Amino acid sequence: QVQLVESGGGLVQPGGSLRLSCAASGNIFTSNSMGWYRQAPGKQRELVAAITSGDSTHYAESVKGRFTISRDNTKVTAYLQMNGLKPEDTAVYSCNYRPNIGGSYWGQGTQVTVSS
Repeated sequence: QVQLVESGGGLVQPGGSLRLSCAASGNIFTSNSMGWYRQAPGKQRELVAAITSGDSTHYAESVKGRFTISRDNTKVTAYLQMNGLKPEDTAVYSCNYRPNIGGSYWGQGTQVTVSS
């Protein structure tokens, strides 16, 4: 089994920054893709950012230029640096781990609230 634990969420004012972390443990395969998703109240969960086994990155259009995904492959830890935060970014952010051999695993999420 794989466990994912997110941290770094909190309350921040518009224009502020937060850095989320996702630590994976258990039966880990280092050839994988990892991603950050978010879900706001009453809304569908959406992909925010992803990074592949070849370190190619993908971002939702709404966060391009503001968010950066990165990964420590040695520790199997993913990060999401969020700058220029907007109220529309308020959501529960969840980490996803997808080994190239198959499977998909989720963390329980961390709350990000952007409010003045």
